[in-house]
Amino acid sequence: MGALLLGNLLGGCAASHSTLGYYWQSVHGHLQLMGAAQPVDEWMARSDISAPLRQRLELAQRARQFAITELHLPDNASYRRYADLKRPAAVWNVVAAPPDALKLHTWCFPFTGCIGYRGYFDERDAQAEAQLLARQGLEVDVYGVPAYSTLGYMNWAGGDPLLSTFIAWPEGEFVRLLFHELAHQVVYAKGDTLFNESFATAVERLGSARWLATHSTPEVRAAFAASEVRRSAFRTLTRATRARLAAIYEQKGTAALTDQALVAMKNEAMQAFRAEYASLRAQWLQPVEGAPAVTPAQIAGYDRWVTKANNASFAAQAAYDELVPGFEALFEREGRDWPRFYDAVQQLTQQPLPQRHDALRALAPPKENPGA
Repeated sequence: MGALLLGNLLGGCAASHSTLGYYWQSVHGHLQLMGAAQPVDEWMARSDISAPLRQRLELAQRARQFAITELHLPDNASYRRYADLKRPAAVWNVVAAPPDALKLHTWCFPFTGCIGYRGYFDERDAQAEAQLLARQGLEVDVYGVPAYSTLGYMNWAGGDPLLSTFIAWPEGEFVRLLFHELAHQVVYAKGDTLFNESFATAVERLGSARWLATHSTPEVRAAFAASEVRRSAFRTLTRATRARLAAIYEQKGTAALTDQALVAMKNEAMQAFRAEYASLRAQWLQPVEGAPAVTPAQIAGYDRWVTKANNASFAAQAAYDELVPGFEALFEREGRDWPRFYDAVQQLTQQPLPQRHDALRALAPPKENPGA
């Protein structure tokens, strides 16, 4: 979800591409995106937009108001304009990791600190960066991102817009993304991708659950629940695989484990992961009485992820969910009061990075199955 942030737009200090070239593509791409955005009211006044788009823009404005009144997310210019980008992603992220560790390569920027991805408005530029990193011996992944946050710093210029890259998503998924991106404008810890993305993911989960319970139809809730079952099963599988890979990598450098043995154990873990996913996929596609059939198109995103999964993709995924249980426990501790919760999260940002992570892990309920 949340991807290219303000620091990326203001240039970087780590250069696989030249800093100037990266600065130019970031600023140029963002200005093009902003220039394509028009106020939702103007879109709604047009007679040539489709009925589905009109309905989605109406939904977006209801969800935007809900975010303000119910979730106490910012009331500002963001998501009050819409842009048709005529491409499948807003930006393409590049992530990288060593072949023997689940640790993201980082790029450092003036405002955001060091983060574990680099965003490009042109997929070809992202692939070129990935090739450079691969030649350095890193495992890499390039993936399209439907939206990004400028942390509220661009609200003076119209704010972050709604985009064609996610406007047609199923209602539950759509509101999740909206709440996630707005959460980045509430709290941001410089140089801590894991904290920031896990916080925004917690807000999206808690907020979308409230939206679905109070503002959606039974059909929307049923569709989202089915999607959530698949998401939860996949998350359990990838967590278990991350834990298995981490245990293998912890043994590197010991006398008992040669480089060749490490590679063999890693390959075995990845083969097991893909075999378990194949079983899970077959289960999803089995007809269930009284429920709509799951089509291959609905799980194509999982298929693509599994096909190219490596240390980089596993490490990037961890940033979005590893600390979520701690944030959810913190929300409960604060009486499910959104302003109090945000204040408590903001206080955590004042602690050194290791301590804030430890505090959240201590809050999280114990897992019934440590391997999950």
